[in-house]
Amino acid sequence: MDKLVSDVKVLVVDDQPLIVEELCEFLESNGYRCVPCHASLKAIERFNEDASIGLVLCDLHMPVMDGVELVKELKRIAGKRRPFEAIMLTGRADKQDVIKALREGFADYYQKPVDLNELLEGLQRQEAVLLERQSNYQHLGHLNEKLQFLAESIDDLYQDLDRARHPAQKGTRSVAEEEGAEPPIPAVFDALSPRQVDVARLVGKGQTNYQIACELGITENTVKLYVSQVLRLTHMHNRTQLALALSPANAGLRQRMTAH
Repeated sequence: MDKLVSDVKVLVVDDQPLIVEELCEFLESNGYRCVPCHASLKAIERFNEDASIGLVLCDLHMPVMDGVELVKELKRIAGKRRPFEAIMLTGRADKQDVIKALREGFADYYQKPVDLNELLEGLQRQEAVLLERQSNYQHLGHLNEKLQFLAESIDDLYQDLDRARHPAQKGTRSVAEEEGAEPPIPAVFDALSPRQVDVARLVGKGQTNYQIACELGITENTVKLYVSQVLRLTHMHNRTQLALALSPANAGLRQRMTAH
């Protein structure tokens, strides 16, 4: 049966080379790329080197480090950011060993001699589970980014609120104060907080959101939020109108635009 080559590699570990060779040959003929290993320590090394390994197929009883110890070490290396699924192979199906293996993170197990078609179906199921887990991790990553942005925005707004309540505090200077004398702004801007005024002045100078973010030490999304607030509070329609209202060269026009 033809199958597209999977993006997920399979780490095949067994201390018997013939078994590793047979498993890899079968899996590769069914669309999987395999990483063969004959010892646990070598398997750890290969897992470290290749981030595309997402499925682990290993023998339970191996010298130096058995399959359970191997998977525990791989979990430690992977941490929370690199999910993988492990399947155990065993020639001695001791019930306690199987229970221990499943508790330590193996998703499934097969007794030797292995039915290759059953193993393939099991591997495909674990690949589907892995892909779903990876998708969930990506979704959580995007959610964390949004939460971080929200936290930064709330923090900036609280700082502005605090400065608005305590305008005479020493050590707090706006961009306008730091840059020297600035032309007075129309009364329509009186409702703005100090940070909103800073953003409005920089918009009036023709700076982009990115430039404003760099100058004020805030995120570009936070700048967008401030610009939206400024436009709403001053009853202006766009950045161009805001820039014209703050431009010293358009004082007459400014009076007409902000008189309404």
